[in-house]
Amino acid sequence: QVQLAESGGGLVQAGDSLRLSCATSGLEFSTYAMAWFRRPPGKEREFVGSITWSGGNQYYADSVVGRFTVSRDNTKNTLYLQMNSLKPEDTAVYYCAAGAHPAGWTSAYDFWGQGTQVTVSS
Repeated sequence: QVQLAESGGGLVQAGDSLRLSCATSGLEFSTYAMAWFRRPPGKEREFVGSITWSGGNQYYADSVVGRFTVSRDNTKNTLYLQMNSLKPEDTAVYYCAAGAHPAGWTSAYDFWGQGTQVTVSS
């Protein structure tokens, strides 16, 4: 059974940093591209960033370039999202996902976590 479990969310102030983790089990983690998406309040789920299976390439939404970093540790089967200089508009439920390609759309991913809430106060 494939499981993806996000952790590390919470309530922070604007300008703070936060690191999310996504622990996986039941899949051959090192062969999957991984991604982070988020769902802001009242909006659709949107792409945040993705990473190839090897970790050699990352892709980001324009809104987070220079502030967020996606990384992975294939020895720990874990995906990370380092978020710096957080803004109130980053408030959302953050999801990790696993798929064949590091695409920017939800349908490219086969497995999803349950999400973790990140709230950024001004």
